[in-house]
Amino acid sequence: MQLIDGRALAAKIHKEIAQEVRALEITPGLGVILVGENPASHLYVALKEKAAKEVGIKFEKYVFRGTEPEAKIIEKIRELNAREDIHGILVQVPLPPAYSEDAIINTIDPKKDADGFHQVNLRAILAGEPRIFPAVALAIVALIDEACEKAKLLPAAQHKSLALDYRKAILLVNRTEFAAPLEYLLEERGALVHIILRAKTITPDIAAQLKKADVLVVARGHAGIIKGEMIKDGTIVIDVGTNKLPDGRVVGDVDFASSRDKPGFITPVPGGVGPMTVAMLLKNVLELAK
Repeated sequence: MQLIDGRALAAKIHKEIAQEVRALEITPGLGVILVGENPASHLYVALKEKAAKEVGIKFEKYVFRGTEPEAKIIEKIRELNAREDIHGILVQVPLPPAYSEDAIINTIDPKKDADGFHQVNLRAILAGEPRIFPAVALAIVALIDEACEKAKLLPAAQHKSLALDYRKAILLVNRTEFAAPLEYLLEERGALVHIILRAKTITPDIAAQLKKADVLVVARGHAGIIKGEMIKDGTIVIDVGTNKLPDGRVVGDVDFASSRDKPGFITPVPGGVGPMTVAMLLKNVLELAK
């Protein structure tokens, strides 16, 4: 399979964002809430901070111990809601178990929802009136667009709305909230979308469905759950999974060793969806500032 290089595509998008930021009369501002001591969360926030500074977006980080009252976190979000120089707000998830993720995220002003997971914005997508999309959904679709272009599935006029006309896209995911924005964006491109939710194992029935996919998005959180023999030749595979093995290696939900020699396209883990999600988060902040 050909690799879809998320790092290279993200670098290209960073340059475009930096140019637009320089052309603005204001400096876009992003406020980030980080709660607890989760090493992965601290790493992800550090990567977002580095990327934001590189493109000229003001980055403010507020770190809370995992023992602090939820009300204190909500109060800080309300402060950021009221500030004119902060255009996007992000709560790094997962939060420690003692906190209500919904209550905290839904305190964000929907007009400042940089990550796109506020219930108001998700409901707007379901109603067919999208305001802002989750950064991860935008990242996945941008990677699919890149693969379509390489596979020459885009028509001469580069109309993305036609790139996946009548092609089957299967989303093997854990949450409806993750799948719904992605479904909307793929259907815009003409895809026929089928969602498989919370599959604990790959049954023969599910395997038969996967074999028909022209586009396969896997976000199951289970290392190597998808084997190469389950994937049709020529499929575009977007591996959203990030799983740490006992030996310290980070791998995706797709078994790369059994998939690598098949015809088609695949995102690497790491280096695929992750860098692109950061890029699309910054793009959301830019759009909110504009």
